[in-house]
Amino acid sequence: MKGVVRKVIRTVLLVCMLAVAGNASSSSSTMDEDGSGLRISILFNNVPFAPGFETAWGFAAVIEGLEQTLLFDTGGDGVLLLANMARMGIDPCEIDAVFLSHFHGDHTRGLLRFLQRNPKVTVFIPASFPGGFQASTRESGARVVPIAASRKLFARAYSSGPMRQAPEEQALIVDTDQGLVIVTGCAHPGIVDIVGEAKRQRGKAIRLIVGGFHLLRQSEASIRETISELKALGVAQVAPSHCTGDRATALFRDAWGDDFLEGGCGAIIEIAP
Repeated sequence: MKGVVRKVIRTVLLVCMLAVAGNASSSSSTMDEDGSGLRISILFNNVPFAPGFETAWGFAAVIEGLEQTLLFDTGGDGVLLLANMARMGIDPCEIDAVFLSHFHGDHTRGLLRFLQRNPKVTVFIPASFPGGFQASTRESGARVVPIAASRKLFARAYSSGPMRQAPEEQALIVDTDQGLVIVTGCAHPGIVDIVGEAKRQRGKAIRLIVGGFHLLRQSEASIRETISELKALGVAQVAPSHCTGDRATALFRDAWGDDFLEGGCGAIIEIAP
């Protein structure tokens, strides 16, 4: 009964936030009434979007509608992460797994504070993460799963596997009936290479890419080339934020038009099954 009450309360909170934020749900698709589908809630971001959410450099998102509710990255501040989670109406104890894209602090520093609230999670990390980080995570009560290559995490959820460059970085790939949804932390290996690798691994069209695209310091010509390559890969929708940069974000907005989705702090992206 308590679980039902929590879901009702959260639904009311989400409806209120959507109204206040001017339709924070960025996609035209919505979750089914039975709770299926995919919802990506952006909890930590330096890019502002919805009123009432505090911003800071970094990235984190909660992904619901899968076999397990997943926290993707944890931002750079655990107190802020949990505060924004509360604003979104998400209970930390309802998270089943954590997926860390790479070892930079603006994506990992929120983890230990989160584990103080909910240590009973599985944490998927690139195998190259320092032993001390892995040990402290285990000591907090979590199950640590080092990722050395592309693999299935659970139904419909996959890791790209750690990709080249330092730091090594993994992307999350979600397989939907409408194509692949790719969530990136910073895309240090290159957003085009990440999308191409996901498409090669899963053999499906790309519905959406969400997260940091690492284009902050790129020239306009380089950004336009990236856009052209992503278009050639058939990327249907984009929701760039974090380290993408204002100039690149504006160019993506122009290139994708109605298929550009807001990915700033407090945004909710929903995709039907």
